[in-house]
Amino acid sequence: MTAAATDGTTAYFDGYGLVGLMAVLGVLFVAVAFGAGRLLRPVVPTPEKLLTYECGVDPVGEGWAHTQVRYYVYAFLYVIFAVDSVFLFPWATVFAAPGYGAATLVEMFVFLGFLAVGLLYAWKKGVLEWT
Repeated sequence: MTAAATDGTTAYFDGYGLVGLMAVLGVLFVAVAFGAGRLLRPVVPTPEKLLTYECGVDPVGEGWAHTQVRYYVYAFLYVIFAVDSVFLFPWATVFAAPGYGAATLVEMFVFLGFLAVGLLYAWKKGVLEWT
């Protein structure tokens, strides 16, 4: 092996060494911060401190509460269509570029088709009804 090949390989791996060193320093910094917090905090457990905190109100009843799933479904559908709009804006800019018209149009209709099938499935299952 020549000296030039060895120097190029060494320079290549020096970048990885620097990234590894920064990762080790980051983990060490977090570990020292958590350790210092554990050593310096006051530990005075009282019955009031061991209670579950509920916005300043004493807890009443059991810890389990019934939550309506439909709120999560609507939030999930919102996220899906927000991601859809994130993909539509770059597509609109690329669609105007020469040479990308037909291919990007077909790709976007395939993408919108998948979303439409998902929305149709949710509608057929009755997920979108608020009753």
